[in-house]
Amino acid sequence: MSETFVSKNVSSKRIGLLGGMSATSSQLYYAELCRLTQRERGGLSSPDLILRSLDFATLEAWMTSGNWAAIAETLSHEASQLEAAGAEVIALATNTMHNVAAEIETVIDVPLVHIADATAAALNAAGSKTPGFIGTQFTMEQAFYLDRLRAQGLDPLVPQASSRSVINSIIFEELCKGIVQVESAETFVKAATELAFDGADSLILGCTEVCMLLNEDNTPLPVFDTTAIHCEAILNAAWH
Repeated sequence: MSETFVSKNVSSKRIGLLGGMSATSSQLYYAELCRLTQRERGGLSSPDLILRSLDFATLEAWMTSGNWAAIAETLSHEASQLEAAGAEVIALATNTMHNVAAEIETVIDVPLVHIADATAAALNAAGSKTPGFIGTQFTMEQAFYLDRLRAQGLDPLVPQASSRSVINSIIFEELCKGIVQVESAETFVKAATELAFDGADSLILGCTEVCMLLNEDNTPLPVFDTTAIHCEAILNAAWH
């Protein structure tokens, strides 16, 4: 699942991380970036980054109403601000907001590390071709993410419509608020098992909070955690 780091020397580019989407996701990202940096560099090492935490309530309301133009404008502005503050590599600490990644890329002159590209690379490296995909309804039902995986030779499968709705509710009503419930974990495990029955050869945790419920120990498929994969890709971009 994981990538091999390209460099262990002490030089690095400063990371600009757009977070708050949700706050729980950003905490997972920061913890993982710190863990990986400590693992690779030792001592008192920690990642050189700027975190911009946004108010997810506003963005979620725009998502619900379909106002992606407002989201694109806001995140593009914030990415530009990160670059102006010295960020040399930018990343979105969220899967769903990559719906506006192209708009962000048009206003910055530094690389945007795309979570779907990092995930596809990890799957292809492992030889997985038909991954099950569990995330928000936006990522499971819209083309911006799944088509990016398909363009890199993958054939992703998503849960049935009724399951997608329940999964989405659990993500926004529980996981984004840091709430973990046994019943919700069972719902996610059931969805993963059904994807395996449908022919999935692996499982993408396609929402950055899904790792709170699913892992290698409770699913029937090899797990590709997009949060962990993305963090490795971000550090690779910063350390190259």
